[in-house]
Amino acid sequence: MNYFWMTVILHVTGNFMSVDTNTFFVTEGDSFTLKHDKRKTEEDQEIRMYHDDIEYLIGRCDYLKCTFGNKELGDRLKVYENGSLTITNTKVTDSGDYNIITDSKSILSSRSYSVVVRGFFSFDTDGVSVMEGDSVTLHTGVQMNQKQMISIRIKPRKQIKWYFNQTAIAGIIEYEPFLGVRSFICTKDECKERFRDRLEVDHQTGSLTITDIRTTDSGLYDLLINWDHVISVRSSNVSSNTKIFIVAVHDVPAAERHKMKRKSVKEGESVTLDTRVIKNPHHSITWYFNGIRIAVITGDQSEICSVERFRDRLKLDHQTGSLIITNTTNTDSGFYKLQIRS
Repeated sequence: MNYFWMTVILHVTGNFMSVDTNTFFVTEGDSFTLKHDKRKTEEDQEIRMYHDDIEYLIGRCDYLKCTFGNKELGDRLKVYENGSLTITNTKVTDSGDYNIITDSKSILSSRSYSVVVRGFFSFDTDGVSVMEGDSVTLHTGVQMNQKQMISIRIKPRKQIKWYFNQTAIAGIIEYEPFLGVRSFICTKDECKERFRDRLEVDHQTGSLTITDIRTTDSGLYDLLINWDHVISVRSSNVSSNTKIFIVAVHDVPAAERHKMKRKSVKEGESVTLDTRVIKNPHHSITWYFNGIRIAVITGDQSEICSVERFRDRLKLDHQTGSLIITNTTNTDSGFYKLQIRS
């Protein structure tokens, strides 16, 4: 009995605090606490919380006697004597930037945080699989639109932030009315050292591309999108969305690299992985994706395995045993192994 193996690399383009001590990652429904140190003074004080520029008065002190609370946040908000606060029963819309300010005649103190609330359906369950040295793009699914209603406020209209293993690595901010789009990549030394000019942000979509990818780039990539819906020239409503990409980067042993072939395809197109043989009735041809068997053809009998990720998008050529993938998505990227047994 003889065996023939070939590997095809397909690339489809298309509660805790983080290492950053001012960023929280929590699961939807859990709580987070933002610390603040309100100074004791006999002066009147007001404590305000800003969530993505929306102001909430959460406390007022009159000669050391304080009252706390906010009608809009209701029972979900708990404020402590020192000005720290806890928000319970979190929602994805609680994601964003927070600033707590204590204001009196002689004292103005503030503290800032970022919060990412991971929703129950935020995970990209299929994940992204790629070979070391290739590039991968994580898509936001949105468009940055600079043609917005002009208002009297100069503030971010839309913000997209990317985190790798809970550390901010890139982002793009769209301002209004006339300031355009600004982006940032790796503002901290640890990020610069890890990625070294290998990150790119698309100014039209905010999508993140990682070039010359390495096994150390495997992990969780959190996407946070905040956008400001203009209701009138003086009011607006802020929405948030999160998504989590699971990226797996595979290292291929040098001994196997000469057997490997690479293919690239644009998302939505079809691709054919060729066996480069004419099928013999005595041949058994098997295709694997990332180690999982997905298709088999033996003699005149063929079987497309039930794999949810492909959803009726796999076909087999009965003359050659070649595998056809239709309507490709970036989650189809990865290792396809061909086994021919005779």
